[in-house]
Amino acid sequence: MKLRIEQLEQHLKQPLASIYIVCGDEPLQVQETSDTIRQQAVKQGFIERQRFVVETGFDWQQLLASANALSLFSEQQLLELHIPSGNPGDAGRKALVTYTENPPQDKLLLIIAGKIESSTQKTKWFKTLEKASVLVQAWPINAAQLPRWIAQRMRQAGLQADLASTQLISERTEGNLLACAQEIEKLRLLYGEGKLSHEQVAAAVANSARYDVFNLADTALQGDQAGVMRIIQGLEGEGTAAPVVLWALAREIRALAKMAFVAHQEQSIDAAMRSQYIWEKRRPLIKRALQTHSLKRLQSMLQQATKIDSIIKGNQAGNAWDELQRLALALARTKRPRPQAAA
Repeated sequence: MKLRIEQLEQHLKQPLASIYIVCGDEPLQVQETSDTIRQQAVKQGFIERQRFVVETGFDWQQLLASANALSLFSEQQLLELHIPSGNPGDAGRKALVTYTENPPQDKLLLIIAGKIESSTQKTKWFKTLEKASVLVQAWPINAAQLPRWIAQRMRQAGLQADLASTQLISERTEGNLLACAQEIEKLRLLYGEGKLSHEQVAAAVANSARYDVFNLADTALQGDQAGVMRIIQGLEGEGTAAPVVLWALAREIRALAKMAFVAHQEQSIDAAMRSQYIWEKRRPLIKRALQTHSLKRLQSMLQQATKIDSIIKGNQAGNAWDELQRLALALARTKRPRPQAAA
């Protein structure tokens, strides 16, 4: 059964299907749709989760063995299968067809994939899989549809704006949904929930054009410490709200920590990046950061971010902008710290 993303919420009010496929080349929508299914799975008792990432050398017998194995911690289990390329290969096609022949009642299989070509969807094996599944595809949103998508996203965030404002955000982000979502979150942090004037939206977009908080994160990932200091000083000088800067940095660090954990489990940075649908052009930045920062170090930075949040809220003494600069420079570090010798 095929569903549009907007039909999923109503569908999930019913007992869940045995197999879900979420695919597409729109990373934000794939990620959020998968999150929605996971959350509902937990509500319906699928507490334990087992995760597989398909890459070169992946043993498909792991999936089939898990399907037949008893769960150690709960009666129901979520099996999450990531296929970043969208192509499972010959062994994968056979294994997935085998799985659909007798899907276990106490398991839910969530397949998260990149774009699955239309030619693939016409093949016999995929039609067999689709017949036993709920298929949700994330289609790209074109320029004409984007302002409407932005308006809906703003309503979900508790914000309202006129058409000219949504068009302005659309132009600013050039159709990048993740960038749109970030701009909307920034507006919520700046102004709170409620109706926004066009002047407020334009001011936020204008500030972004000069010293963008998202450029700050990328500059730090590049290891450009001088650039980090320049952007931080520019953001402070323009009157950018400190919570917005903290949010942008903490969001990047949190994502890196998640990938560092996956990289440790999978023994592969590339697998960690594919599992999180990192865009190709950003992979060199992310890979450098993961090679530089250990999971322990990233967790320490998140603790530092918590301290800054406390300073901003007035619950702790300190200068928020000085601490934000320290956090950004820590993210921009170019060499992994050497372990201290035992005394």
